[in-house]
Amino acid sequence: VPKRISVNNNSSWSCSEYSPNGILTNTVTKQSAIWQIENNGAWHYELTDIGKGNLLAIRLSGPEELDNHWWKNLKVGESFTTVTAAFGQLHGDYEDAIGEMTKYRRLIRRDNEDDKKLAVIFNDYMNGLAGNPTTDTEIPLIDAANKVGCEYFVIDCGWYAPGYWWDSVGEWKPSAERFPDGIEKLIQYIRNKDMIPGLWLEIEVVGINSPLADQLPDSWFFTRHGKRVIDADRYHLDFTNPEVQDFANGVVKRLVEEYDVGYIKMDYNITTGIGTEQNADSFGDGLLNHNRAYLDWLDAIFAKYPDLVIENCGSGGMRHDYAMLERHSIQSMTDQTDYVRNGNIAAVGASVVTPEQCAIWSYPLQDGDDEEVIFNMVNSMLLRIHQSGYLNKVKGHRLELVTEGIKTYKTYRHQISTGLPIWPSGLSQLDDPWFSYGFKNKNEIYLAVWRGISQDDNYTVPLVKYGKVERVEQIYPQVDTNTSFDFDDETLSLSFSKNKVARLYRVGLEK
Repeated sequence: VPKRISVNNNSSWSCSEYSPNGILTNTVTKQSAIWQIENNGAWHYELTDIGKGNLLAIRLSGPEELDNHWWKNLKVGESFTTVTAAFGQLHGDYEDAIGEMTKYRRLIRRDNEDDKKLAVIFNDYMNGLAGNPTTDTEIPLIDAANKVGCEYFVIDCGWYAPGYWWDSVGEWKPSAERFPDGIEKLIQYIRNKDMIPGLWLEIEVVGINSPLADQLPDSWFFTRHGKRVIDADRYHLDFTNPEVQDFANGVVKRLVEEYDVGYIKMDYNITTGIGTEQNADSFGDGLLNHNRAYLDWLDAIFAKYPDLVIENCGSGGMRHDYAMLERHSIQSMTDQTDYVRNGNIAAVGASVVTPEQCAIWSYPLQDGDDEEVIFNMVNSMLLRIHQSGYLNKVKGHRLELVTEGIKTYKTYRHQISTGLPIWPSGLSQLDDPWFSYGFKNKNEIYLAVWRGISQDDNYTVPLVKYGKVERVEQIYPQVDTNTSFDFDDETLSLSFSKNKVARLYRVGLEK
């Protein structure tokens, strides 16, 4: 009897349980297959044995009826285009397959300067202001971010309401209580510090207690069974409605042209459920129509504001699919608050997102030590740096380590967007005792190695796959008393004297 392995995603967080990606490796034939489904909503794939069990079929799909509540009735002369799926097969292992998918992701992505420059971004949220910005709290952070070398400064959520704001959002106008002199003055202060300002936004939602909620018709929102869909005290806007797109255009225009921001952190913290009944044959059809309308809206925004950077964020990384990342230059990968586990996530982020799009938090703690700062910095230094934390309260040598990390990053960041990701020790899992990640560019490897919680002070990283090792240098931190390393032609041998330690190396290979 045929069996199947089925992986599904319903609703509008395309990555709520699983990424829309897969790899299948045959360890006997040394072949690998890799795929991704490019949809910012529901999708489905399955592996099925066919015939007498000696043949394997891989079925890749956008939303379908059995698993995703989608069906569409085509009339004579009508057509329907399915969701795009990318599939590759090659001789090689999982790492080789991810390398080829990384090349493909770069080919389909919108051409943009952000993925070439890899600017360092400070955001006030993580282990920092956490949704409570004011002029008085932002200015010391702006000064500190400028001091360590950040190039963007983003004011995260909360700027539009004086107090509790979750269920009242929707108008996106600054709070006079938080910014008595106007948010424009604070934004100008950011520009005066030679950084590009940004604001947080969640354009697809209206809170149930928003002043707009009772003024707008149901046709603006997702509805099922004749009523508006509510998720976590918010309504969800339906971008198939041209009036919704006009409204969203007005919000972005105000932020860019009136407030003078050059960066929008576009968050997405609720979901639609299975879809909407308005102007659709099925709930799933309504969701797919909205998904595609939202992408069309994004295309128009980027056409109008080509230099605007819009970060793709969905409660962290809940929507890191390549329908979105074909357009967005940068992806918030996680909102993990434990910096050690954040390292585990950082070490595998480039398996699903190109390294130059994969933003990882670095948030030195107020009362940590040097090794905690270094670990935080290494988490982000082979990807995109999302600097955060109370930098104004990080003092002395610990702040110098942040500055050193950013300065070091700027010496090689131009290579990240052309290098291919590698995992000499394999793809890591949460709470692994040791793990590594790097990228290879021609005859050089930039390699991060982390020790989480381990009983073993020593660790060996195999490098024979990548060529003959000629030299190894530790590039961050420059001064070290807790680690040492040695190497031969094929391996890097490490000794870390304590837990929660990370280091960054440059490996030279024989030409």
